[in-house]
Amino acid sequence: MAEHVVPHFHNDPGVAVIEIGAREFMCVGARPPFDHPHVFLDMGDDQEIICPYCSTLYRHAPGLDAHAARPEACALTETA
Repeated sequence: MAEHVVPHFHNDPGVAVIEIGAREFMCVGARPPFDHPHVFLDMGDDQEIICPYCSTLYRHAPGLDAHAARPEACALTETA
């Protein structure tokens, strides 16, 4: 299976904030098949952004790899 070129993240754990290494990414809401439409989000110069579908707050963490998340479980590594 191919990996995602654009990082994908989900909030199955239901945490208040997900720290990520990317500024441009896809939010899928929850893991498939319970996902919402995969929405592309771009923080630009901001440090955080809220997904308009699931209201998850994503915060940029420059020390993380672009495909990494804190908590780690929120990085969607397999293709849906």
